[in-house]
Amino acid sequence: MILSPSDIALPRGVSDFLPEAAAKIGSIESRLLRVFELWGFRRIITPRLEYEDVLATGMGDELKGKTYRFDDRQSGRLLALPPDITPQIARIAATRMAALPLPHRISYSDRVLRQTEIQAGRSREIFQTGVELIGLDSPEADAEMIVMAIEAMQVLGLDNFTIDLGQVEFCQGVFQASGLNGEPLQQMREAVSRKDSSAVASLLRLHTVSADSARELKALPRLFGGREVLRTAQEIATNDRSLAALDNLHQILEILDIHGVTDLLSIDLGETRGLDYHTGITFEGFVAGFGEPVCSGGRYDSLIGRYGFDAPATGVTFNRLNLLQTIERRPELQGSATTDFLLFNTHSDRRNVLQVARHLRSIGYTTARDIILRDYKQSLEYAQKMNIRCMLVVGDDQEPYRAVRSSDGFTIAIEKSMISQPGLMNYIEESQGEN
Repeated sequence: MILSPSDIALPRGVSDFLPEAAAKIGSIESRLLRVFELWGFRRIITPRLEYEDVLATGMGDELKGKTYRFDDRQSGRLLALPPDITPQIARIAATRMAALPLPHRISYSDRVLRQTEIQAGRSREIFQTGVELIGLDSPEADAEMIVMAIEAMQVLGLDNFTIDLGQVEFCQGVFQASGLNGEPLQQMREAVSRKDSSAVASLLRLHTVSADSARELKALPRLFGGREVLRTAQEIATNDRSLAALDNLHQILEILDIHGVTDLLSIDLGETRGLDYHTGITFEGFVAGFGEPVCSGGRYDSLIGRYGFDAPATGVTFNRLNLLQTIERRPELQGSATTDFLLFNTHSDRRNVLQVARHLRSIGYTTARDIILRDYKQSLEYAQKMNIRCMLVVGDDQEPYRAVRSSDGFTIAIEKSMISQPGLMNYIEESQGEN
């Protein structure tokens, strides 16, 4: 039976990644992990399966609703595919690492799967690469996450980006002081998240709050912008919880000033993302021209305690597919999946060409041999289409070797002794002459 194209299609929301895209995703991952390593973070690998009830302990209602679940024939328990890696890190820190001294600097990189409403461009798979800093309750720990995120984007060659800072305790203080609860509180949260000032005003006409609280609630949708937002918030806020949040944000910004990154920051005190999960600073990274965040992070001090080990924590995670899309829009940043050499043998005796291939690989060149019997022109066309930088024509010991640059067909004769030199590719690419 031969399947039709529709029979072998992928489910919506997942993708194949061919060598070019896979190489870019891998390059993004390795660069991110290198930044984390330089900051002292050590990688762990989490399992692809967890018991659903254990995993759910560390998730909010939103993530629980996006989890893929199925029965385990061996245990009879419900299994789940993790929709996020942070709850797994929390479990590991609370159990496997509980006897180790704090803080834990943990990095990770993997894929998670989420149930989503299928929309154009929306993926069920999320490629997450991030860090968790567990055991430090300090503004410097939060600032470290933000500075690392900035360094990582700079390492990726991104320059036109902004880190959007929030402080959920500021919002929580305003909502708590209002006395609203139940459906009215939920409606108010949604109006603030949409930055809908008219909806906030309408709700205040329906529900009585104090004059101070009304002023705070009306201000929330407008409290975004630069450093001046903090001055406005300081004048408006009257509840202790929000004032403490502003003090925390001031301390973090003082540290970020020392790092010299505050020009890359914006502030949004009406940000309600993660109100039921985060416990302090939150942030998202946005690249100009791309509507989705490429990274997100913040403080979540109550999560690890759900697994029986009370410890403060903060972290940041990058969405590698979103990063891939931002890089694909900028050709100068593309890290192509290239092979250095394709070897074309002019003789039926393969011993010499195999020796050459071994030499090239031993000094770090990616090298493929054109095993298929075809003529010179066909091999060069293959090299060009497969993004191979150079075709090396290999003769016997008496014949000169020829290197042919795939990009322009420029041919240069080289001595066999040059093949053992690490600078061979630079020599070929820098050579000038006539075809």
